[in-house]
Amino acid sequence: MKNGLARLLLGMLWLIQLLPLGLQAAIGRGIGRLLYALAGSRRKVALRNVELCLPALDAAAREALVREHFGWLGRSLVERGLLWYARPERLKRLIHVEGDIGLAERSAKPVMWLVPHFVALDVAGAATQLFQRKQVASIYQAQSNKVFDAAMRKGRLRYNQGQVFSRHETALPLVRAVRRGHVFFNLPDMDFGTKDAAFVPFCGVPAATLLAPARLARSLGMIVQPVLAELLPGGQGYRVRFLPPLEHFPGDDSDEAAAARMNRWIEEEVRRNPAQYLWVHRRFKTRPEGMPPLY
Repeated sequence: MKNGLARLLLGMLWLIQLLPLGLQAAIGRGIGRLLYALAGSRRKVALRNVELCLPALDAAAREALVREHFGWLGRSLVERGLLWYARPERLKRLIHVEGDIGLAERSAKPVMWLVPHFVALDVAGAATQLFQRKQVASIYQAQSNKVFDAAMRKGRLRYNQGQVFSRHETALPLVRAVRRGHVFFNLPDMDFGTKDAAFVPFCGVPAATLLAPARLARSLGMIVQPVLAELLPGGQGYRVRFLPPLEHFPGDDSDEAAAARMNRWIEEEVRRNPAQYLWVHRRFKTRPEGMPPLY
């Protein structure tokens, strides 16, 4: 993406966020239908992921689910402008928080928020800044376009002077931030290859799964609190749920066993809200040695 096109898209996001949320949602769903028709490679990835993870669904049900998913995905892209540019007062009215968001502020121990990749992931990030005072640290995947990358970084940190670290850095800056009192906003369910990962089941399929959540929680004595965000229909806004901390995580489990336990929890949430999980990510692109590719 060239810088001029990036600025144009960002300008469009700024304009669209001025509209009522219900109208933004309609625009997003329309873009989702367009993406379903045009983004053939991502559509195929999503269909394959659903086939692997939800094998009880027949072909028609898988297609219907992926069509619905692209509608939510389109909304998440369009409504990102709302998260980046809207007044905080407006966002506070639209984001409905459930559960104990104040745990991190009260805890004597450092806290890790475990936030899987549902399409409303950025809403969870906004909620952690708007509704509590602790600074947040997270791992960040840099964007190839510098204009868009700068806008994303600024948008994600606009309410809270937290820190984001490149996933290509060592863990040391993140550990230092946690020790200074930052809460770790951790995104645990992406395939980044075999480094610091193990193959553990995700919906019954071996998936390269990061061991960092277990290792950091163990080494820093962290409380691990799951956080889930979802888009609500039309103009109803968003729901962000701060769930009770995982009990004894990782406890006496090995790092690999703790990763498998984490994946089982994510599976449960995927089945609860399947259309909003990020199916377009190639979750199983890294395969155990000797096993054929799945895409």
